[in-house]
Amino acid sequence: MNKSQSLTTIIAPIVKSLFSKGIIEKVDASRILRNAKLTSTTSVHPYVTLSDYKLNNKLTNKPVSIEYIAQFVAEMNEIDYLKVDPTKVNVNKVTGAVSQAYATKHKILPVAIDAEAVTFAVADPKDTSWVEELQRILKLNVIRVHSNPLDIQRLLFEFYGVNKSVKQAQKQHKNRKIDSILNLEQLVKLGSKGDLSADDQHIVNIVDWLLQFAFDQRASDIHLEPKRNESIVRFRIDGRLHNVYVLPTMVMSAVVSRIKILSRIDVAEKRKPQDGRIKTLSSEAKEVELRVSTMPTTFGEKCVMRIFDPDAVVEKYEDLGFSKDEIKQWLQMINRPNGIVLVTGPTGSGKTTTLYSTLRQLATEDVNVSSVEDPIEMVFPELNQMQVNPKIGLEFSSGIRTLMRQDPDIIMVGEIRDLETAKMAVQASLTGHLVLSTLHTNDAPSAINRLLDLGVPDYLLRSTLAGVIAQRLVRLLCPHCKEASPVDAEAWESLVHPWKIDMPDNLYHKVGCLECRNTGYHGRTGVYEIMPINSGLRKLIKEKMPAETIAKESYNLGMQPLRLSIAALLKSGRTSLEEAIKLVPPEYD
Repeated sequence: MNKSQSLTTIIAPIVKSLFSKGIIEKVDASRILRNAKLTSTTSVHPYVTLSDYKLNNKLTNKPVSIEYIAQFVAEMNEIDYLKVDPTKVNVNKVTGAVSQAYATKHKILPVAIDAEAVTFAVADPKDTSWVEELQRILKLNVIRVHSNPLDIQRLLFEFYGVNKSVKQAQKQHKNRKIDSILNLEQLVKLGSKGDLSADDQHIVNIVDWLLQFAFDQRASDIHLEPKRNESIVRFRIDGRLHNVYVLPTMVMSAVVSRIKILSRIDVAEKRKPQDGRIKTLSSEAKEVELRVSTMPTTFGEKCVMRIFDPDAVVEKYEDLGFSKDEIKQWLQMINRPNGIVLVTGPTGSGKTTTLYSTLRQLATEDVNVSSVEDPIEMVFPELNQMQVNPKIGLEFSSGIRTLMRQDPDIIMVGEIRDLETAKMAVQASLTGHLVLSTLHTNDAPSAINRLLDLGVPDYLLRSTLAGVIAQRLVRLLCPHCKEASPVDAEAWESLVHPWKIDMPDNLYHKVGCLECRNTGYHGRTGVYEIMPINSGLRKLIKEKMPAETIAKESYNLGMQPLRLSIAALLKSGRTSLEEAIKLVPPEYD
């Protein structure tokens, strides 16, 4: 907005239109206009001033937020509205359209460009003074869309700042530039002669921006993938990967080196995989931990950072997605003096979050909870956590042996991978400890056969295994834009087979809106299959029955299979049929 304009001049048309359309009360409109007259100018944006009144939309009963006000003003001025999604913007390309100084002066942000037009997100939909000039200079049509002015201000700094850092890094590298890297062997021979310094300020800026950007986008993983000429940065958000940036390969090499320094792993070693961890702060000053993994690939080191947000570890099982009956079953399994409780599922199914949430509730003042992990994914003061280190002979099995001498009440084993670890977990259980661990199987019944296949004697398994829980993470439909649709009977039958479950009249499907970045989904929740071990199952274990037989017996005893847990979430309108079908495990005929 123009600084010379008074606050009343800017706010009055918006407030009057909000009132005329029945969105706000007359008393609120009068109060806002009266206060605006008392304030000639303000450094705070008028949209912020309006949102600070905490008004509710009378028509929808939703808050009149800055985003809503921006969208409303766009409609008033007959201009399209855009919620800028940074992951969908080609920053390298758009920042070449205009300079940072020009964009900042006019409060415009380039968000898209092609052979015919360039699109700008504008903070002031009425200001067109720059359009004709820019069309003449660029020889392109200029398309204006209105966006949240605070987003424009923040992204102007981020887009141009990171692009400037990348270009400066390229410039520094230019004088000692090596011809394109052909393969990994050539990279190893070249050593670091062609690399940028990982301590260069431009590289530091790129890494700092990258981490904060990932936190802001709710990413669970950051992927840095080197290619021949250009390297890709991808974020995993709600279980799906999104391309977010493209870096020159030699700049990517320096970025990875910087990350290796931060995670305290060997920067010079590029021939073998390495693991490390970073602890940092988000923009809200919240502590965030990242697990770093590097591996050599054809064109350089690929780096993946898994982000562990302590807020993901919850105090209430309901927040993990447990139903009331599932909470009751889970508490019966973990509130016992000894036995083995297993959490199973594929990588990325939320097993770690379930275990940590459980351990933090079990770790009271009178209980000693110790763990042996590879790696320690999140550090909590309530737990005594030990890191596996194969280089010095500290494996899971030897770690459990050590913990048993530390007078523990509860032991958490990061993962049961081999017979020796399984035997030590059994031994710990037999000597009076509760042991919690993870296992990679598709469902709960398969965990028994997995342990038997590893070589655990059936008589030990019968006497120690207390229960198994299998889980998945399901994407939730965005509550702001989901829509009902008729049920595809064939798809429904495929989901719940072989069970006969009443088909609902309607299900919901994804649409996409500003709140969910047009993905149709926002957030994830867990679905579970809980299998307590009882006398009937112990008999089947003794007879070494296949997983199919164990599964059918468990279902007969009341265990709800994962398929039906996912179907229940679907019927409640919280996820889509498309998402549900992707996650169901193989059925037992």
